[in-house]
Amino acid sequence: MKAIQGAIVKDLVLIGGGHSHVAVLRSFGMKPMPGVRLTLIARDVNTPYSGMLPGYVAGHYSFDQAHIDLRPLCRFASARLYHDSAVNIDTRSKRVICANRPPVAYDLLSINIGSRPEINSVPGAAEFTTPVKPINRFVDRWQQLLTRVLSQPGPHRIAVVGAGAAGVEILLAIQYRLQMELARQQRNDEELEFHLVSKSRQIMPTFPAGAAERFNRILRARQVQVHRNAEATRVHEGKMDLSTGKTIELDEILWVTGAGAQPWLKESGLDVDTLGFIRAKDTLQSTSHADIFAAGDIVHVVNHPRPKAGVFAVRQGKPLTRNLRRALIGKPPKPFAPQKTLLALVSTGDKYAVASKAGIHFEGKKVWDWKDWIDRRFMAKFTDLPKMAQIANHGVDPGLATRQISGMIATDSMRCGGCGAKVGAKILRRALANLPPLPRDDILVGLDKPDDAAVIEIPANKVMVQSVDYIRSFIDDPYLFGQIAANHALSDIFAMGAAAQSAQAIATLPFGLEQKVENTLHELMAGAIQVLNDANTTLVGGHTSEGAELAMGFAVNGLADRTRVLRKSGMQPGDQLVLTKPLGTGTLFAADMRRQAKGRWITAALASMLQSNRKAASDLHAHGATACTDVTGFGLIGHLLEMANSSTVAVEIEMASLPLIDGAAETMQMGILSTLHSANQEQQREILDYGRAEKNPHYPILFDPQTSGGLLASIPANRVESCLLALHKSGYDHARVIGRVKAKNEQVEPIALAV
Repeated sequence: MKAIQGAIVKDLVLIGGGHSHVAVLRSFGMKPMPGVRLTLIARDVNTPYSGMLPGYVAGHYSFDQAHIDLRPLCRFASARLYHDSAVNIDTRSKRVICANRPPVAYDLLSINIGSRPEINSVPGAAEFTTPVKPINRFVDRWQQLLTRVLSQPGPHRIAVVGAGAAGVEILLAIQYRLQMELARQQRNDEELEFHLVSKSRQIMPTFPAGAAERFNRILRARQVQVHRNAEATRVHEGKMDLSTGKTIELDEILWVTGAGAQPWLKESGLDVDTLGFIRAKDTLQSTSHADIFAAGDIVHVVNHPRPKAGVFAVRQGKPLTRNLRRALIGKPPKPFAPQKTLLALVSTGDKYAVASKAGIHFEGKKVWDWKDWIDRRFMAKFTDLPKMAQIANHGVDPGLATRQISGMIATDSMRCGGCGAKVGAKILRRALANLPPLPRDDILVGLDKPDDAAVIEIPANKVMVQSVDYIRSFIDDPYLFGQIAANHALSDIFAMGAAAQSAQAIATLPFGLEQKVENTLHELMAGAIQVLNDANTTLVGGHTSEGAELAMGFAVNGLADRTRVLRKSGMQPGDQLVLTKPLGTGTLFAADMRRQAKGRWITAALASMLQSNRKAASDLHAHGATACTDVTGFGLIGHLLEMANSSTVAVEIEMASLPLIDGAAETMQMGILSTLHSANQEQQREILDYGRAEKNPHYPILFDPQTSGGLLASIPANRVESCLLALHKSGYDHARVIGRVKAKNEQVEPIALAV
């Protein structure tokens, strides 16, 4: 018997990475609740801070300074990060329906997804304008606009529809940045023309007249054409009609009008107001569902309606966290009253700002400095996270917290080993019920009619190729991990030129309540079966057990023609070495564990690992590959040595040609390496003059262990160009020649590096 460590009792799911939810994540990192599994579902891994968006557009902040990276924050909070969009909530079965993954079960749910400008009421607006919200999509469009203006001389006419504080601030930031960039190119800023469309007579209508008049003066000085008492009535490509009867010729239209809500909130059965925002009590609980909370722009607090402004969302983080904690232990949430007035600090693009509160207004560069200090201090809470040693003594009684969470595991924290550690039969049946394996005629006995063992037919003139792989989870998403584990195991079969036929799974599930184990298993197997089915591979059986952490592996069978099995030992002098995927998963995920990897780096690494090697193997085989292997745990050098030694040849690697996943160079430069790296590096004695090669900054990547890495093949030199064209067409954008095969010289090490 063994004691349960970190058994899962309740699921708290957060939808959206808004300002309130990042506060929840930080709080749970500082004071975890034993037994609570925290999951964040977020469309983007970098959440923009709205207060710094104008400064980012104006060029005062970098992308990283103006965005909160959710991945290290989730690592800090021990939260699972699901990179996806919620599209509905099944409130009866308590599951979040996502766009691209299995449903996510919850015991308690919180929604903080922000709002979006209402554009559907104006014909053409959805097709020909750029909404400023969601901010992430606006950021991408802004970069396109900046590039276009700088690369295309001539007039550029830009309009902002919506003259609230957000519209005025973003227009002035864009104008400032474009003027500065044109000045650097020694171009005339008279190429630029700016329009502001205001539905009301007064711009910034929710502000006191004194504050609005200050911005009237600034807009006049900046020669911005303000269209007052005007509404956009129709948008065409390149122009916009106004209610005044005027038509403006335009090259770019930004939409910053009143906020709207996602329609799926109402479709999910939540109580919403006339604009679709979630109606909530003073506790931030939904008025219709006590197990659902909401915060930020998406919520309408019935007794305390407030404008859709980031300053209110920021203040909701603390009471939301407090009430989520109370709800998890069965205590009633406490009411919260938001501030009645707000301090508005609105920038003018050029490190100058206007302050307004309670009828008092003032402006200047000192106001900008004040705003900058406030914004940087806020961001530091989520970027400069404390080390675990600093929060070890946080005053939480784990035993008390666990006992307070209802639905405790009924086993007194002890679990059996041996076959007693197997996952229950009912759990297996339910988890796999809606995940049918691919049917094949040569699978005589499989999961359709389970028996003690699978029975598989080997067709005439075929040989069976077998392999097994088993890996611990390095990510917190069972669905993605299932896909990666399956891809990783199948690669050995593909590398040998075989077609995968069948697979048996081996899975270890973290301890938890029966329903929690079932949910994890379902997500894990949904990912795995998706990959297996895509590879025409039938899952015929497997074994599951409980353990301290998630792990998965597969025993895979493949079929190949006896005479066409592709081995490691066939390299010929004169061949070129082709690598199909970039390197760096080892160092990147080592950095991820230390919260030193940026979310976009891990996103790129996951995309590479999720790409199957099946098509690559076909392309390599079709272009006369003489030898092939997949690059995995032993790193590029380890697997290349196996090929060179078994082929009795030498190889030369072009260090400058090695493809790297985004961020791998940076994490290696930080000195962050995988735990297997040092063992792999012991093979460097096989490298000619490795002491000189060590000076190359990319030298460590040679020993970096890869998970679901690419294929490494030797291709006849006269077929390399067509092979690379085929690989790129198949989606292997990083495929390239990384070296060449040479005749073996007994006096020289088998690997040489061209640095």
